[in-house]
Amino acid sequence: MVKKSFLNKQGNRREFLEQTVKGAAFLIVPRHVLGGSAYIAPSDKLNIAAVGAGGRGRSNIQACSHENIYALCDIDDREIAQTLREDWAGAFRSKTKTYRDYREMLSEEPEIDALIISTPDHMHTPIASSAMDLGKHLYIEKPLCHTVAEARFLARRAKETNIVSQMGNQGHAEEGARLINEWVADGILGTVREVHCWTNRPVWPQGIARPGGEDSVPASVDWDLWLGAAPYRPYLEDRYHRFNWRGWLDFGTGVVGDMGAHIIDHPYWALDLDLPVQITASSSRFGDGMETFPIASKIHFRFPEKGSRPAVDLTWYDGGLLPERPEILEQGRMMGNRDGGVLIVGEKNTLMHNVYGREPCLIPDAVHQDYQQPAKTLARSPGIYQEWIDAIKDRSKTTTSHFEYSGQLSETMLLGNIAAMRAGENKILEYDGANMRFKNDEGANQYLDKDYRRGFSL
Repeated sequence: MVKKSFLNKQGNRREFLEQTVKGAAFLIVPRHVLGGSAYIAPSDKLNIAAVGAGGRGRSNIQACSHENIYALCDIDDREIAQTLREDWAGAFRSKTKTYRDYREMLSEEPEIDALIISTPDHMHTPIASSAMDLGKHLYIEKPLCHTVAEARFLARRAKETNIVSQMGNQGHAEEGARLINEWVADGILGTVREVHCWTNRPVWPQGIARPGGEDSVPASVDWDLWLGAAPYRPYLEDRYHRFNWRGWLDFGTGVVGDMGAHIIDHPYWALDLDLPVQITASSSRFGDGMETFPIASKIHFRFPEKGSRPAVDLTWYDGGLLPERPEILEQGRMMGNRDGGVLIVGEKNTLMHNVYGREPCLIPDAVHQDYQQPAKTLARSPGIYQEWIDAIKDRSKTTTSHFEYSGQLSETMLLGNIAAMRAGENKILEYDGANMRFKNDEGANQYLDKDYRRGFSL
């Protein structure tokens, strides 16, 4: 099922791939550039490749299957086989290429126009870096990246390479997100100084130390490629690979990374929050020997005033923690839905919405019932995927969760993780966004970036 290469049989495969991908920027040009134009006719199907064929990757591939799914790449042969069996509306044909190693795929397939990245968080940016060097347009499943430095890198490099970028926080393209923006701009809330965001996650193991032991790696899995940029550790069945990686510091971004892009996104966009200047947190135990995020955390972000908007305090709750129930919320009514919600508290009224920005409403109910909807000032989206595809084919169009926006949102969430890891210090972290550093905690600055294993650097 997975394409074989002579590199598996001779020479130093990793060294060859390192040099190939580094030099490929000078050898491989996207096909639409070879055609002499950055414009691709809407009738022409994009050649889309995907790195990560299971889980969210499979859903992302299905959503783009009306284009040409040119190649699939996954370190687990079983995921590729399952996705190929789906064959949505004939999306896959015998000529669909399959790979385990993204570097090999990028070096051998110059016809690829765009790439969907749906791997564990720690590999988003190394893969994206190699793809952007070759001018490939990028859709990266949320969260965008693994570190603050990566968020800055992706935004900068996307601009330098002039690629169309999109992060996969689907709710950003939905109607609710636009209503939230328009209601806030309409002034129905009055001045906003306070926001509360919460989720029921984690639904994977956190607050644990690394287990001992080692299991045999299945023949279908390339464990070294799965680890990628992360330090080596032995394979353990069902501890990291497939789903539980989300809670591990080396691979995931915890709860705020996983769900913040669906929850914090909406007040962040509507209030134009940019980067916080202060972050502090309280959390369940996090100390020596811990390699996962805390079981539960409460994170406070202070965003500075901007224009006529005053400073805003946003509080994040996870692991079963919730904000205080507003007195104006009718008894018996749920706060958000089971997965989480948001309260945007104004001096006049409060706006509440569910995860993904869905079902926004004003509270109390009487205000919502009487509210005269403002004019639709924001363009409506064809959906997070189609936005991206349309913008690739017609560069006069744009995406709304491009890396400049989603990079700042992701940086904010990742700063929250750092505060949660430093919660035992009981201090307010003072953040200098212009210089990407904490002004009052040198120890915290080490978490803004990371080292990469050889062969997987940016």
